[in-house]
Amino acid sequence: MRLDKFLKVTRLIKRRTVANEACDAGRVLINGKVAKASSQVKVGDIIEIAYGSKSVKVEVLNVAENVKKDEATELIKYL
Repeated sequence: MRLDKFLKVTRLIKRRTVANEACDAGRVLINGKVAKASSQVKVGDIIEIAYGSKSVKVEVLNVAENVKKDEATELIKYL
């Protein structure tokens, strides 16, 4: 699954266009490397997102196309 779509599905970023812009600005890392919005996300990847002065680091536990709001937290684990 594309990185921008994964960020939207897991609700780490609210909209896909905002996720796209964050990736273009270099604020999203996958396994320590700057990632493009089109990068593929796999189970086991570590995603780090810089929000201003703080950052969020999560591990991908599962990849799913459509997820309900309650189940979105089951796709990731905060580190």
